[in-house]
Order: sequence, then structure tokens, then C-alpha cells
Amino acid sequence: MSGPPAELTIGELSRRSGVATSALRFYERQGLISSRRTSGNQRRYPRATLRLVAFIRASHHLGIPLEVIGGVLDLLPEGAAPDHEFWRRASACWSAELNKRIAQLECMRDRFTECIGCGCLSFEQCALVNPGDFLAAKGPGPARLITD
Repeated sequence: MSGPPAELTIGELSRRSGVATSALRFYERQGLISSRRTSGNQRRYPRATLRLVAFIRASHHLGIPLEVIGGVLDLLPEGAAPDHEFWRRASACWSAELNKRIAQLECMRDRFTECIGCGCLSFEQCALVNPGDFLAAKGPGPARLITD
């Protein structure tokens, strides 16, 4: 009785991870995962890639940009799979970003029915909240919601 194979084809990785092969190729082009090529130029992924893909999917589902995920994956030793300690450190790396997004969403929730500072003057209270369209100086868009 033999153990699981040490490497996975792109199809096997796709089936096991639930990620389309096109997305896996994209992840590879972005440097998030890597494979070796067989003599027939077929991709072979180490089994640890399953955990990498799970980490990428979970992080991206939380709204973490792939560029940021890649930066955190750079902290992982070559060929290693994310473990509990890695997840803890990764969480610390972007907790400030998540807190910022939470604050923005709370602000949007709380102010969405009021003037959002877009300069449109389409709401009756805009003349009171944004007299003379002073928020136009901050640029286009909802100035009170987008704080970047």
C-alpha cells in the first residue's frame, strides 16, 4: 500500500482545491505557487501546494489583494506548506488593513443614506452638509466614504 503521490497534476490540484486550472496558472504567473515541468512540459505541483492554494483562497475571500498575499507568502520557506504559526504571522501582517476596511464599511453603513460628499448636490440636504460643494476640492467620488 503506497501513500499519496508526492506531486499533483494541474487537474488533480484543481479538483482537490476547487480552483479552476486557469486560476492556478494565473497564481503561478503571479508567483504565488510554483511547479516543475516534466519532459513533456506538464506541470507538477508539490502536495504542499494544496495548503498554499487553500491559504490564497481563504485570504482572497477576506478581500486581501493577491499582491499582499504574495508578500506574506514570501515569508514562507521554499517548498513549505502554511502551518498554524504561519497563519498567525500572516494574520498579524494584514490585521491593520482588515481593520481599516471594517472601519470603511461601518462608515459606509452609517452614512450611506446621507450625503456622501460626491458633489452631485442631488439630495435636498447636500446644501446643508456640503455647502457650496466644498468637498469637490477633495476630488471626484464619495469623499466622505473613501478616506485614502
